[in-house]
Amino acid sequence: MSTFKVLLALLLFAGACTKSEPSKNDQASSSGGGPAKPGSKCQGANCLPDVKYVDTIGKAYTPENLTGKVVVVNFWATWCKPCLKEIPDLSKVQERYKDKGVVILGLMTDNPDSQQLLNFQSDNEMTYPVVRVNSDILVSYNYPESLPTTFVFDRTGKQVFSHVGAVSEQKLVELLEPLIAQKL
Repeated sequence: MSTFKVLLALLLFAGACTKSEPSKNDQASSSGGGPAKPGSKCQGANCLPDVKYVDTIGKAYTPENLTGKVVVVNFWATWCKPCLKEIPDLSKVQERYKDKGVVILGLMTDNPDSQQLLNFQSDNEMTYPVVRVNSDILVSYNYPESLPTTFVFDRTGKQVFSHVGAVSEQKLVELLEPLIAQKL
């Protein structure tokens, strides 16, 4: 078994779904909790990881083309019930903010075949890109232990929020509105 498959198996074994009620694990970044000052670039541990995300249709999301965007990264799996609960909210947020500089990336931790995934996306009306995780992504996010887990990064790439458990449309809107208004 490849190292990636072993790591993924460990992640899935250790990362059973969390309950969908609000989590006490909501965290702002360690340096103040708010957006970075306009014009600054993120440096250090609380920044959008320097990895390439390639969605299931082949579109690449790189640090370069995510610069200046508000990025929501959501780790999930098709078998995870709280993940299923939040998909409609993430899709609504995607539709509402896609033209305002927001990128939502659904980082899928399980491995359905392409047709199963297409059916799943259609059945659940997913409107945001799905990225199959790889070892670089897992390492960059310190192997999230529970699903779903969501990270939000401001326009400078600074992590401003993390949450274990399903995140609601209302919570995302509250987070995203000031970040969208942020100018570089």
